[in-house]
Amino acid sequence: MVRVRFAPSPTGYLHIGAARSALFNWLFARKVGGKFLLRIEDTDLQRSTDESTRSIIEGLEWLGLDYDEDIVFQSDNADKHRAAARQLVEEGKAYRDFTPKEQREDKSVKQGIVDRARAHAAAGVDHRSNPYRELPREESERRAAAGESFAIRLKVAAEGSSRFADIVYGDQERDFSEIEDLVLLRSDGHPLYNLSVVLDDIAMGITHVIRGQDHLTNTHKQILLYEAFGADIPQFAHLPLILAPNKAKLSKRKHGEVVSLTTYRDRGFVPAAFRNFLALLGWSPPEGKELLSRDELVTEFSLEGIGRANAVFNFQENDPRHWTDDKALWMNAEYIRTMPLRELLPMVKAELRSEKLWREEYDDDERDWFEKTVDLIRQRFFTLKDFSSQGRAYFSEDFDFEEAAVRKNILKEPKLRELLPALADRLETVEPLTAAQAEAALRTFSEEAGVKAGLLINASRTMLTGQSVGPSMFEVFEIIGRDRSAMRLRSQRPWHEFS
Repeated sequence: MVRVRFAPSPTGYLHIGAARSALFNWLFARKVGGKFLLRIEDTDLQRSTDESTRSIIEGLEWLGLDYDEDIVFQSDNADKHRAAARQLVEEGKAYRDFTPKEQREDKSVKQGIVDRARAHAAAGVDHRSNPYRELPREESERRAAAGESFAIRLKVAAEGSSRFADIVYGDQERDFSEIEDLVLLRSDGHPLYNLSVVLDDIAMGITHVIRGQDHLTNTHKQILLYEAFGADIPQFAHLPLILAPNKAKLSKRKHGEVVSLTTYRDRGFVPAAFRNFLALLGWSPPEGKELLSRDELVTEFSLEGIGRANAVFNFQENDPRHWTDDKALWMNAEYIRTMPLRELLPMVKAELRSEKLWREEYDDDERDWFEKTVDLIRQRFFTLKDFSSQGRAYFSEDFDFEEAAVRKNILKEPKLRELLPALADRLETVEPLTAAQAEAALRTFSEEAGVKAGLLINASRTMLTGQSVGPSMFEVFEIIGRDRSAMRLRSQRPWHEFS
């Protein structure tokens, strides 16, 4: 059976690149009837937090990615990882390195390895010329027993190469001469990434490793460890990177909240819409269809459909209208506009409740009104937040007027200060106030007043909703209702606030 895993580090919020990796793993598992597992790689104790772990789990739940079996916490397996490294020493596949620990200043271990390899290459030094690599076993054990500090390194052959066929990027090969003897355990006994990942994948029976393209170099090292442990090597599929508009790698440090999954949840994205958007970052369905349900994504998805070209996540950091990718906003608007009302209503309820706009009557006596209102106003909305901002006037008398709308639709025509209250008088005679009857009453009134109907329609829209655009004005009259419509038409707020 196919078994895949999502293995994030709990060192911050869930990055959208990591969320896409989780999605692709989940889609593949569900497509082939396999298992999707979750492993929290929390071995960096200084940076790992419970808050980040909760954020990861909540993010997967929000996207609708359910995982099979219990969560694995990598830190629980540290003793097993240490024992496995020691076993490789016993088998002669690894060795104790007694080189004194250097003062690393601010450089990372990874950067130190790179710098050392470059220096050795420049000087013509074989980076396997470690004096402890061929240390007699008896001496190695004696020095360890005496309490001398040591790291454990894997012995990498001097000749040959590592090869594997990546499902996305094709055949991959790297000469052993380019791979330094891997550090498996630090001198403090801390297992390093490549060792822990391989051992956990073996223990979890992982058959396919689906992860970012930036792990390609790690894969060559990890294959050496699979071979050292005599384990089956999984199949690998590396995903194209997600780049920022300037083609730099999208990162938490540089780009902030725009790359956090929770940002999209908190700013009113529909989970299904964002899941759909993520799926198209690097993968294309066979027939090019863009709007796909979760079931359609499962049906259409394949690892072979993943492209090699990096995906670009377009956003403009200093433009609030384009704070994220326009395609993500468009897709979210399409979902809001077209999704079954029964699925949308609970999301709108949650949004209104969070902004203190929810009334319990919307679940009881005013249920029909609430459903009609949401169905009417959703057509132009981009996020769930729009229901409590642009749609606020439908649920509360405490709403703002857009200044541009007031100046264009009301203040330009002085006669409206008398015409609008007179229109209110006329509408109060209409019972019931349906869209059709509201239209008839307004058009008759406009003829009697000698003004164009459009003047009253545009002014009424701004008086009733605070805005210049929206649904059919006559349907707005019906939804707002006769009494509230008349009250707002008589309001003098625009003249008080903007004159």
